[in-house]
Amino acid sequence: QVQLVESGGGLVQPGGSLRLSCLASGNIFSSNTMTWFRQAPEKQREFIASITNMGTTNYIDSVKGRFAISRDSAKNTMYLQMNNLKPEDTAVYYCNTLSNVRRDSWGQGTPVTVSS
Repeated sequence: QVQLVESGGGLVQPGGSLRLSCLASGNIFSSNTMTWFRQAPEKQREFIASITNMGTTNYIDSVKGRFAISRDSAKNTMYLQMNNLKPEDTAVYYCNTLSNVRRDSWGQGTPVTVSS
């Protein structure tokens, strides 16, 4: 069973930046598509970005040009660099394998609050 732990969330002003990290329990990136999702208060969880085992990335339109997904296989860590943050980016952010998404199996997430 893959274990994933998100970190790096916090309070940031509009226009600021944060980098989220997702530490995996093992070397899983070569065989998994990895994803970032978020869930805002009283809203459904939504897909934000993904990176395949070949390194192909995909983003929802609302974060294109502001967020960047990456991974460091040597550190078993995936990242989400978030720039030019907006209040509507406030949410709990989750990393996950695509397989776990399909099983609806989620970790604790890391909260991000964008507010002045």
